[in-house]
Amino acid sequence: MKCSIIGRAVEAGSIGWHFVQIRDFSLDKHHRVDDSPYGGGAGLVMKPEPLVAAIEAARNLCAGGRVILMSPQGRPFNQAEAKRLSACESLILVCGHYEGIDERVRAYVDEEVSIGDFVLTGGEIAALAVSDAISRLWPGVLGNDESSVDESFSEGWLEYPQYTRPAEFRGMKVPDVLLGGDHGAVDKWRRCESIRRTESRRPDLYEKLSPALSDKERRWIENEP
Repeated sequence: MKCSIIGRAVEAGSIGWHFVQIRDFSLDKHHRVDDSPYGGGAGLVMKPEPLVAAIEAARNLCAGGRVILMSPQGRPFNQAEAKRLSACESLILVCGHYEGIDERVRAYVDEEVSIGDFVLTGGEIAALAVSDAISRLWPGVLGNDESSVDESFSEGWLEYPQYTRPAEFRGMKVPDVLLGGDHGAVDKWRRCESIRRTESRRPDLYEKLSPALSDKERRWIENEP
């Protein structure tokens, strides 16, 4: 949160953040925030008292805020979800740990979010990924706000190939259409390449999105080399 684009946005006042240490709310002299699960079993479970107290403290810090628990049981996070959550004035991201949280904590959570079907040692990495994806959609965070619109997944499709100088590198040339100065032709090429790339690399996305292609776009793809 102190580095690169996000760090500069924090310095400029475009976004702000607070970290709330759950251990600060422990009722134990050893600052424990976990205990063995009732009913037995391996691992430890996060206790409700310190976790709920930390959530309440976070709500006070930001005068409310939507509480999101990072959890493998949560709603899959994608660009559309990032856009939806970017409309919130403030967010509180709760990092799960160990075998999970005491089920009663869920009464203090507004929703759960998952960044994928895999297991992490804790929710911090997931929270950072969600924070980054959402923050860059807020006005003033990116140097050019259009950058957050014209990129992969903004409309569901993968982004088209990008090139920069030199025009030729080790025998590999930049497509002529990008050098010709015809912006209409460039837009058409980029659209076609975006669709083709999605079809080849993410057929699951292509199957979902292709019914919405216009007849003109289908003709473009068929006729373009």
